[in-house]
Amino acid sequence: MKEYTICPLTVGANETDQGVMTYLRGYGKRIWIPIYAFLIKGAEEVILVDTGLEQFVVPEHVGREYGLKIQEFEEALEDHGLRPEDIDLIIHTHLHNDHCENDPKCPQAKIVVQKAEYDFFLNPHPIDHRYYPDLLDGLHVELVEGDVSLRDGIDLILTPGHTPGGQSVAVRTSGGRAVITGFCCNALNFPPNAPVVAPGVHTDAIAAFESALKIREMADILIPLHDISIGKLGRIPGV
Repeated sequence: MKEYTICPLTVGANETDQGVMTYLRGYGKRIWIPIYAFLIKGAEEVILVDTGLEQFVVPEHVGREYGLKIQEFEEALEDHGLRPEDIDLIIHTHLHNDHCENDPKCPQAKIVVQKAEYDFFLNPHPIDHRYYPDLLDGLHVELVEGDVSLRDGIDLILTPGHTPGGQSVAVRTSGGRAVITGFCCNALNFPPNAPVVAPGVHTDAIAAFESALKIREMADILIPLHDISIGKLGRIPGV
């Protein structure tokens, strides 16, 4: 059976409120959240999960304070001997702009996204300003529906709630099943010995809670989409 490693690339960061991550919790606490693209190594293709932000401004002290190497998309790929043109497959957790702004730089890539997410992306509700409906124009988008076994050892898990068609990505590794959450959260969404906390931003709070619960129960290695600790790891699982 194929086993993979996951390399988190910190391709941006945003300052926000903890309540954006955790529903009805942490309001008023200002935090920096890293923006990741995840490079999956061990496949015959070059695979990314999300592509992050194209433009961002982060004070230099943020990276030092949190132990993060915050880079432009191209620089992060170059560290692994890659260029955007080398990317074969992009799997999207969802299509908020901070997860897909660098897609147009990857002209060879097939972009895999849930149909429910893509439909909402093309015609977003005005309450959600994080969708840029023309961002994927002219690119090779492949739509899936529901849970999908995409590759040997790489599964897509429909996890709606944060967005209508969020999908988590389960990856077989030497340390067990690693799951990249399909919704924006950090470690505080998964408190030990306590119920999960739904994402603070959502289109359906109950579905968001159920998705978080589902992922926690299936993951051997949990990878919250915006958790700072993830960016300090060069690879998952670690050496």
